[in-house]
Amino acid sequence: MKETSDLNSVRASYDAVAVDYARLLGAELASRPLDRAMLAAFAECVRGDEGGAARAVADLGCGPGRVTAHLDGLGVRAFGVDLSPAMVAVARRTYPGLRFEVGSMAALDVADGVLGGVLAWYSTVHTPPGELPPLFAEFARVLAPGGHVLIAFKAGEEKIRLEHAYGHPVELDVYWTPPELIADLLAGAGLEEVARLVRRPTGQEKSPQALLLARKPLQGVS
Repeated sequence: MKETSDLNSVRASYDAVAVDYARLLGAELASRPLDRAMLAAFAECVRGDEGGAARAVADLGCGPGRVTAHLDGLGVRAFGVDLSPAMVAVARRTYPGLRFEVGSMAALDVADGVLGGVLAWYSTVHTPPGELPPLFAEFARVLAPGGHVLIAFKAGEEKIRLEHAYGHPVELDVYWTPPELIADLLAGAGLEEVARLVRRPTGQEKSPQALLLARKPLQGVS
């Protein structure tokens, strides 16, 4: 995959904040019952797919691995991939029994059609909406027929520039995206919407939060 200055900025920013990010957000899911409900539904859908229980689930943009570990606790074979080597190092130290790899979700080192699920937990928010179709095509490529994808993102239509986060200087653009657009882009990649949840912001959140569950159709089924 061709490196870009934006990609380098994302990697460098998350390398800088990795330890403090993990410390500050490690218990975040405990106060997010609706998020946990969608993760539970995603895990149940994956386990219920034909052959899904035996297939792995990729947590793309896994950060320090807290959601990867949550999925593992829900009974799916989860592994994590992150652009930031520092994030992957934290994840490996914190969850030594799970697999974490450095890599890009735009060019996964995964064979076609082998995964039972793909999770993108706020990991697409630094990608301009116009550049999401290739990402979603990559998600569809690695999913087995019947596999599911869950995308968590900030709902809205805005671009925010972050220059300081988690106690460190960063250079990050954050995109708020309408759920309808995410659903349309997933459909363009051949992934059918199953359900969506949009909730009000809580805590430090500044926008509504959206979670969208989609499925790759079974072969020969429209």
